[in-house]
Amino acid sequence: MSTVDLRGPGARVDRWDPLERVVQDESDPVVRRLRAASLIAATLLLVPVAWLAGDRSETRVLLEAALSEYQASPALPLHLNDRVEYWIGEFRTTRRDEFQSLLHRRGVFEPLIRRKLRERGMPEDLLYLAMMESGLLPRAVSQVSAVGLWQFMGPTAEQFGLRVDDYVDERRDPVRATDAALAYLEWLHERFGSWYLAAAAYNAGPGRLEHVLNVYADGRRGDEDLYWEVLRHLPLETREYVPRIVAATIVATEAEAFGFESSSAHAYEYEIVFVPGETPLSAVAESIGAEASVVRDLNPHLVRAVTPPNELFGVRVPRGQASTVMAYLGQPSGIRAD
Repeated sequence: MSTVDLRGPGARVDRWDPLERVVQDESDPVVRRLRAASLIAATLLLVPVAWLAGDRSETRVLLEAALSEYQASPALPLHLNDRVEYWIGEFRTTRRDEFQSLLHRRGVFEPLIRRKLRERGMPEDLLYLAMMESGLLPRAVSQVSAVGLWQFMGPTAEQFGLRVDDYVDERRDPVRATDAALAYLEWLHERFGSWYLAAAAYNAGPGRLEHVLNVYADGRRGDEDLYWEVLRHLPLETREYVPRIVAATIVATEAEAFGFESSSAHAYEYEIVFVPGETPLSAVAESIGAEASVVRDLNPHLVRAVTPPNELFGVRVPRGQASTVMAYLGQPSGIRAD
Protein backbone atom coordinates (compact mmCIF):
# COMPACT_ATOMS: atom_id res chain seq x y z
CA MET A 1 0.00 0.00 0.00
CA SER A 2 1.47 3.34 -1.01
CA THR A 3 1.73 6.06 1.58
CA VAL A 4 0.08 9.42 1.05
CA ASP A 5 1.26 12.70 2.50
CA LEU A 6 -1.79 14.27 4.12
CA ARG A 7 0.00 17.23 5.64
CA GLY A 8 -0.05 19.61 2.69
CA PRO A 9 -2.98 21.47 1.13
CA GLY A 10 -2.90 19.29 -1.95
CA ALA A 11 -2.62 15.90 -0.29
CA ARG A 12 -4.29 13.39 -2.56
CA VAL A 13 -6.05 10.10 -2.18
CA ASP A 14 -8.66 8.56 -4.41
CA ARG A 15 -11.76 6.84 -3.11
CA TRP A 16 -13.71 3.79 -3.99
CA ASP A 17 -17.07 3.57 -5.62
CA PRO A 18 -19.48 2.61 -2.76
CA LEU A 19 -21.14 -0.54 -4.04
CA GLU A 20 -23.14 -2.76 -1.73
CA ARG A 21 -21.70 -6.25 -1.41
CA VAL A 22 -22.98 -9.22 0.57
CA VAL A 23 -19.89 -11.33 0.08
CA GLN A 24 -17.35 -11.53 2.87
CA ASP A 25 -14.34 -12.61 0.81
CA GLU A 26 -11.41 -10.66 2.25
CA SER A 27 -9.62 -10.90 -1.10
CA ASP A 28 -12.43 -8.96 -2.77
CA PRO A 29 -11.20 -5.36 -3.23
CA VAL A 30 -14.70 -3.96 -2.79
CA VAL A 31 -15.02 -5.72 0.57
CA ARG A 32 -11.70 -4.19 1.61
CA ARG A 33 -12.98 -0.77 0.56
CA LEU A 34 -16.17 -1.24 2.54
CA ARG A 35 -14.06 -2.01 5.58
CA ALA A 36 -11.94 1.05 4.82
CA ALA A 37 -15.06 3.21 4.79
CA SER A 38 -16.02 1.90 8.20
CA LEU A 39 -12.53 2.62 9.48
CA ILE A 40 -12.76 6.20 8.24
CA ALA A 41 -16.07 6.70 10.00
CA ALA A 42 -14.85 5.06 13.19
CA THR A 43 -11.68 7.15 13.18
CA LEU A 44 -13.54 10.42 12.78
CA LEU A 45 -16.16 9.47 15.35
CA LEU A 46 -13.47 8.84 17.94
CA VAL A 47 -11.92 12.22 17.35
CA PRO A 48 -13.26 15.07 19.51
CA VAL A 49 -14.37 18.24 17.79
CA ALA A 50 -11.37 19.99 19.31
CA TRP A 51 -9.18 17.83 17.05
CA LEU A 52 -10.30 19.90 14.11
CA ALA A 53 -8.44 22.87 15.52
CA GLY A 54 -5.52 21.04 17.11
CA ASP A 55 -2.87 18.39 16.55
CA ARG A 56 -4.17 15.67 14.27
CA SER A 57 -1.04 13.91 13.12
CA GLU A 58 -1.94 10.55 14.69
CA THR A 59 -5.47 10.64 13.33
CA ARG A 60 -4.22 11.50 9.90
CA VAL A 61 -2.02 8.40 9.96
CA LEU A 62 -5.14 6.30 10.55
CA LEU A 63 -7.05 8.15 7.86
CA GLU A 64 -4.17 7.73 5.46
CA ALA A 65 -4.30 3.98 5.89
CA ALA A 66 -8.05 3.86 5.42
CA LEU A 67 -8.30 6.29 2.53
CA SER A 68 -5.52 4.52 0.66
CA GLU A 69 -8.02 1.68 0.21
CA TYR A 70 -10.38 4.06 -1.55
CA GLN A 71 -9.42 3.20 -5.10
CA ALA A 72 -11.85 3.04 -8.01
CA SER A 73 -12.13 4.22 -11.56
CA PRO A 74 -13.80 6.44 -12.33
CA ALA A 75 -13.81 8.16 -8.94
CA LEU A 76 -13.86 11.60 -7.47
CA PRO A 77 -10.51 12.09 -5.72
CA LEU A 78 -10.61 12.90 -2.03
CA HIS A 79 -7.97 15.20 -0.59
CA LEU A 80 -7.73 15.70 3.16
CA ASN A 81 -6.54 19.05 4.41
CA ASP A 82 -7.56 21.76 6.86
CA ARG A 83 -10.34 23.12 4.66
CA VAL A 84 -11.91 19.71 4.13
CA GLU A 85 -11.59 18.87 7.82
CA TYR A 86 -13.27 22.15 8.74
CA TRP A 87 -16.33 21.23 6.66
CA ILE A 88 -16.41 17.70 8.05
CA GLY A 89 -16.61 19.30 11.49
CA GLU A 90 -19.31 21.73 10.36
CA PHE A 91 -21.50 18.98 8.92
CA ARG A 92 -21.14 16.93 12.08
CA THR A 93 -21.84 19.75 14.52
CA THR A 94 -23.00 23.28 13.69
CA ARG A 95 -24.71 22.29 10.43
CA ARG A 96 -25.83 18.85 11.53
CA ASP A 97 -29.58 19.48 11.14
CA GLU A 98 -29.01 21.03 7.74
CA PHE A 99 -26.93 18.04 6.63
CA GLN A 100 -29.58 15.63 7.89
CA SER A 101 -32.12 17.39 5.68
CA LEU A 102 -29.74 17.10 2.74
CA LEU A 103 -29.40 13.36 3.34
CA HIS A 104 -33.18 13.03 3.39
CA ARG A 105 -33.48 14.73 0.00
CA ARG A 106 -30.60 12.63 -1.29
CA GLY A 107 -32.93 9.64 -0.99
CA VAL A 108 -35.24 11.24 -3.56
CA PHE A 109 -32.73 12.02 -6.31
CA GLU A 110 -29.72 9.79 -5.63
CA PRO A 111 -30.89 6.81 -7.75
CA LEU A 112 -31.60 9.05 -10.73
CA ILE A 113 -28.34 10.99 -10.56
CA ARG A 114 -26.10 7.99 -9.85
CA ARG A 115 -27.64 6.04 -12.71
CA LYS A 116 -26.95 8.84 -15.16
CA LEU A 117 -23.40 9.25 -13.86
CA ARG A 118 -22.77 5.52 -14.30
CA GLU A 119 -24.14 5.64 -17.84
CA ARG A 120 -21.57 8.31 -18.69
CA GLY A 121 -18.71 6.68 -16.79
CA MET A 122 -18.40 9.69 -14.49
CA PRO A 123 -17.62 9.69 -10.75
CA GLU A 124 -20.83 8.96 -8.88
CA ASP A 125 -19.84 11.29 -6.06
CA LEU A 126 -20.56 14.23 -8.34
CA LEU A 127 -23.99 13.74 -6.80
CA TYR A 128 -22.65 15.85 -3.93
CA LEU A 129 -21.92 18.72 -6.27
CA ALA A 130 -25.67 19.02 -6.82
CA MET A 131 -26.20 18.69 -3.07
CA MET A 132 -23.88 21.61 -2.39
CA GLU A 133 -25.28 23.66 -5.28
CA SER A 134 -28.99 23.54 -4.48
CA GLY A 135 -29.57 21.39 -1.41
CA LEU A 136 -31.18 19.00 -3.96
CA LEU A 137 -34.18 21.30 -4.31
CA PRO A 138 -35.53 21.40 -7.90
CA ARG A 139 -37.12 24.82 -7.34
CA ALA A 140 -34.07 26.40 -5.72
CA VAL A 141 -33.23 29.91 -6.97
CA SER A 142 -29.97 31.60 -6.00
CA GLN A 143 -29.32 35.29 -5.40
CA VAL A 144 -27.92 35.53 -8.94
CA SER A 145 -30.96 33.76 -10.45
CA ALA A 146 -29.36 30.34 -10.94
CA VAL A 147 -32.16 27.77 -10.89
CA GLY A 148 -32.79 24.11 -10.11
CA LEU A 149 -30.94 21.10 -8.74
CA TRP A 150 -27.83 22.03 -10.71
CA GLN A 151 -28.23 25.82 -10.45
CA PHE A 152 -28.14 26.70 -14.14
CA MET A 153 -28.01 30.29 -15.28
CA GLY A 154 -30.25 31.06 -18.25
CA PRO A 155 -27.59 31.33 -21.00
CA THR A 156 -25.79 28.13 -19.93
CA ALA A 157 -29.09 26.29 -19.72
CA GLU A 158 -29.97 27.24 -23.28
CA GLN A 159 -26.46 26.38 -24.46
CA PHE A 160 -26.97 22.83 -23.19
CA GLY A 161 -30.42 22.46 -24.70
CA LEU A 162 -32.72 23.21 -21.78
CA ARG A 163 -36.06 24.81 -22.50
CA VAL A 164 -36.73 28.01 -20.58
CA ASP A 165 -39.92 29.94 -21.34
CA ASP A 166 -43.11 31.21 -19.71
CA TYR A 167 -44.53 27.71 -19.25
CA VAL A 168 -41.55 25.35 -19.01
CA ASP A 169 -38.26 25.85 -17.17
CA GLU A 170 -36.23 22.67 -17.60
CA ARG A 171 -33.62 23.94 -15.18
CA ARG A 172 -36.16 22.75 -12.58
CA ASP A 173 -36.58 19.37 -14.27
CA PRO A 174 -34.50 16.82 -12.31
CA VAL A 175 -34.10 14.60 -15.38
CA ARG A 176 -33.36 17.09 -18.14
CA ALA A 177 -31.26 19.33 -15.88
CA THR A 178 -29.16 16.36 -14.74
CA ASP A 179 -28.49 15.36 -18.35
CA ALA A 180 -27.44 18.93 -19.17
CA ALA A 181 -25.30 19.33 -16.03
CA LEU A 182 -23.42 16.10 -16.64
CA ALA A 183 -22.80 17.07 -20.26
CA TYR A 184 -21.44 20.40 -19.03
CA LEU A 185 -19.24 18.76 -16.40
CA GLU A 186 -17.89 16.31 -18.99
CA TRP A 187 -16.99 19.24 -21.21
CA LEU A 188 -15.31 21.05 -18.33
CA HIS A 189 -13.35 17.94 -17.39
CA GLU A 190 -12.14 17.55 -20.96
CA ARG A 191 -11.10 21.21 -20.99
CA PHE A 192 -9.27 21.26 -17.64
CA GLY A 193 -8.32 17.59 -17.15
CA SER A 194 -9.34 17.51 -13.49
CA TRP A 195 -12.60 16.94 -11.63
CA TYR A 196 -11.61 19.52 -9.00
CA LEU A 197 -10.95 22.12 -11.69
CA ALA A 198 -14.14 21.10 -13.51
CA ALA A 199 -16.10 21.68 -10.29
CA ALA A 200 -14.39 25.04 -9.75
CA ALA A 201 -15.21 26.08 -13.31
CA TYR A 202 -18.80 24.94 -12.82
CA ASN A 203 -19.05 27.27 -9.85
CA ALA A 204 -16.97 30.26 -10.98
CA GLY A 205 -17.24 29.95 -14.76
CA PRO A 206 -14.70 28.40 -17.17
CA GLY A 207 -13.45 31.78 -18.39
CA ARG A 208 -12.55 32.97 -14.91
CA LEU A 209 -10.80 29.70 -14.06
CA GLU A 210 -8.94 29.78 -17.38
CA HIS A 211 -7.63 33.24 -16.53
CA VAL A 212 -6.51 32.17 -13.05
CA LEU A 213 -4.68 29.13 -14.42
CA ASN A 214 -2.98 31.16 -17.12
CA VAL A 215 -1.81 33.85 -14.71
CA TYR A 216 -0.98 31.83 -11.60
CA ALA A 217 -0.25 28.30 -12.88
CA ASP A 218 1.53 28.96 -16.19
CA GLY A 219 -1.49 27.66 -18.06
CA ARG A 220 -1.15 24.16 -16.64
CA ARG A 221 -4.08 21.71 -16.70
CA GLY A 222 -4.82 18.12 -15.79
CA ASP A 223 -3.70 17.96 -12.17
CA GLU A 224 -6.08 17.79 -9.20
CA ASP A 225 -3.46 19.54 -7.03
CA LEU A 226 -3.76 22.67 -9.18
CA TYR A 227 -7.02 23.57 -7.47
CA TRP A 228 -5.21 23.94 -4.15
CA GLU A 229 -2.33 25.85 -5.76
CA VAL A 230 -4.55 28.56 -7.22
CA LEU A 231 -7.16 28.48 -4.45
CA ARG A 232 -6.48 31.93 -3.03
CA HIS A 233 -6.93 33.52 -6.47
CA LEU A 234 -10.43 32.09 -6.94
CA PRO A 235 -13.66 33.80 -5.84
CA LEU A 236 -14.42 33.35 -2.16
CA GLU A 237 -17.33 30.95 -2.76
CA THR A 238 -15.22 28.79 -5.09
CA ARG A 239 -12.46 28.49 -2.48
CA GLU A 240 -14.85 26.56 -0.25
CA TYR A 241 -16.68 24.76 -3.05
CA VAL A 242 -14.49 21.70 -3.56
CA PRO A 243 -13.70 21.30 0.18
CA ARG A 244 -17.45 21.21 0.89
CA ILE A 245 -18.05 18.61 -1.83
CA VAL A 246 -15.21 16.41 -0.56
CA ALA A 247 -16.35 16.72 3.07
CA ALA A 248 -19.96 15.97 2.12
CA THR A 249 -18.79 12.86 0.24
CA ILE A 250 -16.84 11.54 3.22
CA VAL A 251 -19.61 12.15 5.75
CA ALA A 252 -22.50 11.04 3.53
CA THR A 253 -20.76 7.79 2.51
CA GLU A 254 -20.90 6.57 6.11
CA ALA A 255 -23.81 8.74 7.28
CA GLU A 256 -25.32 6.19 9.66
CA ALA A 257 -21.96 5.60 11.33
CA PHE A 258 -21.83 9.33 12.00
CA GLY A 259 -25.22 9.13 13.69
CA PHE A 260 -27.33 10.48 10.85
CA GLU A 261 -30.68 8.89 10.06
CA SER A 262 -31.14 7.05 6.80
CA SER A 263 -33.60 8.55 4.37
CA SER A 264 -37.10 7.15 4.14
CA ALA A 265 -37.98 9.41 1.19
CA HIS A 266 -39.44 7.85 -1.93
CA ALA A 267 -37.21 7.94 -4.99
CA TYR A 268 -38.15 10.20 -7.89
CA GLU A 269 -40.00 7.70 -10.11
CA TYR A 270 -42.76 8.26 -12.60
CA GLU A 271 -44.55 7.43 -15.83
CA ILE A 272 -45.20 9.95 -18.57
CA VAL A 273 -48.65 10.47 -20.04
CA PHE A 274 -49.15 12.88 -22.95
CA VAL A 275 -51.97 15.36 -22.47
CA PRO A 276 -53.32 18.32 -24.47
CA GLY A 277 -52.05 21.85 -24.08
CA GLU A 278 -53.31 23.92 -21.16
CA THR A 279 -54.10 20.88 -19.04
CA PRO A 280 -53.90 21.87 -15.36
CA LEU A 281 -51.80 19.63 -13.14
CA SER A 282 -54.64 19.82 -10.63
CA ALA A 283 -56.88 17.99 -13.15
CA VAL A 284 -54.22 15.30 -13.58
CA ALA A 285 -54.01 14.91 -9.81
CA GLU A 286 -57.79 14.73 -9.51
CA SER A 287 -57.90 11.94 -12.09
CA ILE A 288 -55.83 9.66 -9.84
CA GLY A 289 -57.24 10.86 -6.52
CA ALA A 290 -53.93 12.41 -5.44
CA GLU A 291 -53.05 15.69 -3.81
CA ALA A 292 -52.16 18.33 -6.38
CA SER A 293 -48.75 18.69 -4.70
CA VAL A 294 -47.86 15.10 -5.69
CA VAL A 295 -48.15 15.84 -9.40
CA ARG A 296 -46.61 19.29 -9.05
CA ASP A 297 -43.56 17.79 -7.34
CA LEU A 298 -43.12 15.36 -10.22
CA ASN A 299 -43.33 18.27 -12.68
CA PRO A 300 -41.47 21.20 -11.07
CA HIS A 301 -40.50 22.40 -14.56
CA LEU A 302 -44.13 23.33 -15.33
CA VAL A 303 -43.84 26.74 -13.75
CA ARG A 304 -47.55 27.61 -14.08
CA ALA A 305 -48.76 24.16 -13.03
CA VAL A 306 -50.38 23.82 -16.45
CA THR A 307 -49.09 22.33 -19.70
CA PRO A 308 -48.04 24.81 -22.41
CA PRO A 309 -50.70 25.71 -24.98
CA ASN A 310 -50.93 24.35 -28.51
CA GLU A 311 -48.83 21.26 -27.95
CA LEU A 312 -49.14 17.72 -26.72
CA PHE A 313 -47.05 17.58 -23.56
CA GLY A 314 -45.71 14.72 -21.44
CA VAL A 315 -46.76 15.02 -17.81
CA ARG A 316 -45.13 12.86 -15.13
CA VAL A 317 -47.44 10.89 -12.87
CA PRO A 318 -46.80 8.21 -10.22
CA ARG A 319 -45.94 4.81 -11.64
CA GLY A 320 -48.97 2.78 -12.63
CA GLN A 321 -51.25 5.82 -12.92
CA ALA A 322 -50.83 6.87 -16.55
CA SER A 323 -53.70 4.71 -17.84
CA THR A 324 -56.01 6.16 -15.22
CA VAL A 325 -55.16 9.69 -16.32
CA MET A 326 -55.81 8.85 -19.97
CA ALA A 327 -59.17 7.28 -19.19
CA TYR A 328 -60.21 10.23 -17.02
CA LEU A 329 -59.24 12.84 -19.61
CA GLY A 330 -60.62 10.77 -22.48
CA GLN A 331 -57.37 11.00 -24.38
CA PRO A 332 -55.81 8.40 -26.69
CA SER A 333 -52.42 9.91 -25.90
CA GLY A 334 -49.43 7.65 -25.44
CA ILE A 335 -47.73 6.53 -22.23
CA ARG A 336 -44.02 6.25 -21.61
CA ALA A 337 -42.57 4.68 -18.46
CA ASP A 338 -39.16 6.03 -17.44
